[in-house]
Amino acid sequence: MVYLVNVTETDYISKKNKWLAKIVKWVNSHGGGKILPYSVAFEQAYEKATDKEAFVKEKGIDSAMGKIINAGYACLDLVHYFTAGSDEVKCWTMRKGTKAPQAAGIIHTDFERGFISADIMKYEDIILHGNEQAVKKDGKVETKGKTYEVQDGDIVLFKFNVSDPKKKK
Repeated sequence: MVYLVNVTETDYISKKNKWLAKIVKWVNSHGGGKILPYSVAFEQAYEKATDKEAFVKEKGIDSAMGKIINAGYACLDLVHYFTAGSDEVKCWTMRKGTKAPQAAGIIHTDFERGFISADIMKYEDIILHGNEQAVKKDGKVETKGKTYEVQDGDIVLFKFNVSDPKKKK
């Protein structure tokens, strides 16, 4: 459970609110959960700001949206994997523990149906080596099969083959 507690902009900036202690006590007595104070007024002003860095520096605090999104993903057991081509990188969302064929099926059902294998690169290896070719040269690309659970941040190239059932005689 994630509890979002809307406080005034002043309370959000000062990180103080007279009700938070009581809210924490209530949440803990009713099963617990993550509590995230935020301010709708602050978030609206942040979104309207043309220079976000200057706004954050002036206020002395950052937007809570990143924390809220991350808490939601964690609570729902969601993770990301990436696919990359010469002209684009795409991010795909799935449940933690999803096997490679089902992760491929998020892109297209034919990918799942004709799944052969998945070449996996780790995000950290791309950052360390700078590009896909250098990661391959260092032997950091792993080929995984149907039982592999795609991990948060994996960069995946799915290999698949789907024959046209209409062509079978």
